[in-house]
Amino acid sequence: MNRAVYINRIAAYLPGEPIDNDRMESVLGMIGGRPSRARAIVLRSNGIKTRYYAIDPATGEPSLNNAQLTAAAIRRLEGGGFTLDRIQCLACGTSSPDQLLPGHAVMVHGELGNPTCEVASPSGICISGIIALKYGYMAVLAGLHHNAVVTGSETASASMTAKNFSAENEARVDELESSPVIAFEKDFLRWMLSDGAGAMLLEPQPKAGGLSLRIEWIEQFSYAHELPVCMYAGGDKDAWGRFVGWHEYPGEDVMKESLFALKQDVKLLNDKVIHMTVERGMTDTLTRHPLRPEEIDWFLPHYSSGFFRDKVYEGLRKVGMEIPFERWFTNLPSVGNVGSASVYLMLEELFNGNHLRHGQKILCYIPESGRFSTAFMLLTVLES
Repeated sequence: MNRAVYINRIAAYLPGEPIDNDRMESVLGMIGGRPSRARAIVLRSNGIKTRYYAIDPATGEPSLNNAQLTAAAIRRLEGGGFTLDRIQCLACGTSSPDQLLPGHAVMVHGELGNPTCEVASPSGICISGIIALKYGYMAVLAGLHHNAVVTGSETASASMTAKNFSAENEARVDELESSPVIAFEKDFLRWMLSDGAGAMLLEPQPKAGGLSLRIEWIEQFSYAHELPVCMYAGGDKDAWGRFVGWHEYPGEDVMKESLFALKQDVKLLNDKVIHMTVERGMTDTLTRHPLRPEEIDWFLPHYSSGFFRDKVYEGLRKVGMEIPFERWFTNLPSVGNVGSASVYLMLEELFNGNHLRHGQKILCYIPESGRFSTAFMLLTVLES
């Protein structure tokens, strides 16, 4: 068994060019030929200025699928003596795989073409990326492998283009004059999510002659036993609030109701996300790892919208972990909400941007509203 695990290389891949707020709808398309009513409302509060889409703006067709995007990020890990043929463990998290089956990680492995290795495909939404990281961390810590490559990636745009809602739009043609075509719970997510991938190389020794991040601990908690489904795709809630999977619907309703579009119960999100993922999650973390706010040099919060920034701060303050904003780091305004990849993209920018110094502590917060889970991770910066 190894004594510690280190993040020795971090890479990111953002497809295409940054898309500003004014160009979003021209890339994703207008549903039913009508501008979205939700777009301006959502963009006013989320604080995102640019984002990236794996879409060719000229044709509206995908430029990369998720496996290709993830493989592109992994290839950028090469260097410093590390090559892809050395990968022993590959764990890839995403909420937007290219297919229901097989798992995302084997598709990435096939795309890379590297030799035989162990693979794992954590399922979930934003948490899936940190669970991939924890899988690789545990595999190296246990001495099962000498290295692990872990990823978080999203191609949310693949399900957000207008063509994916055309069947629902046609099914509701009689309602066009009296109500929005697509429910707000679906439409608002079109203006919240974007594409990208991040990758990390984990090893049992720190990198010689450069920066490493020692993983002190990773904690993840699910509160699914207390709350209903909040964010979902591949099903819907019935009149009694019961979640019903797509296979229980008649085949024609799957497309008419856009059941595979990502949807969120916005009221439930606003009511519960801070209490469950910040206050409860931080409290549960502190019972295992006593920590004081003054020990934290960098706080990396993954939140979907700038709307939640002050709310996260207040939630931390309530449980005795008030961290001043000057110690926060996020790249949400420039890269958007990239779900499971967001924590990778934040760490990549810090790690490769000459921001970190030896001995600093980094606390990462990754929530998931799917059925309310949360994760916290503590890292120590080493410089040799």
